[in-house]
Amino acid sequence: MARVRLIEKEHAPPEVRELFQKIENNGNRVLNIQKAIGHTPKITRDFIRFANSVLYKAALPAKLRELAILRVAALTDANYEWTQHVRVALQTGVPQKQIDAIHQWKNSAEFNNMERAVLQYTDEETQNICVSDKSFATMKNMLSEQEIIELTITIGCYNMISRILETLQVELES
Repeated sequence: MARVRLIEKEHAPPEVRELFQKIENNGNRVLNIQKAIGHTPKITRDFIRFANSVLYKAALPAKLRELAILRVAALTDANYEWTQHVRVALQTGVPQKQIDAIHQWKNSAEFNNMERAVLQYTDEETQNICVSDKSFATMKNMLSEQEIIELTITIGCYNMISRILETLQVELES
């Protein structure tokens, strides 16, 4: 059970109620993480905008984004994040074999050089905060500066999300 009350639309502050209605009007359901942070109307609005920008407005290929997100979820043991993004990863073309291998990616032949570089970068940013010069140089040879920044932001964003989810003990939707 979550450590904070999950705010339902009908009990939400007006700004949050409007945000939740927009989510539903777009054919999506309001997620428990959104209900948990719904206690903070202005932050909720900006959080949703930021997360949507990371997911839908970046030049970084979606498959690389999802590999990074799944790796963050694996490293931070964030079950909610993992479960939500396995579905997204499959939709963006990440094969089930890669999803199954992500915990032990260094010993897996399932990943190409680009994917391995992204996973290494993700490991370093998540575990060490800063990536090594070697990993950054590898990324510079493979991605544009825009894509490197988007990858870095994605990893940071999902590290933040995993910390929110785990600290507040937000459970998966039924």
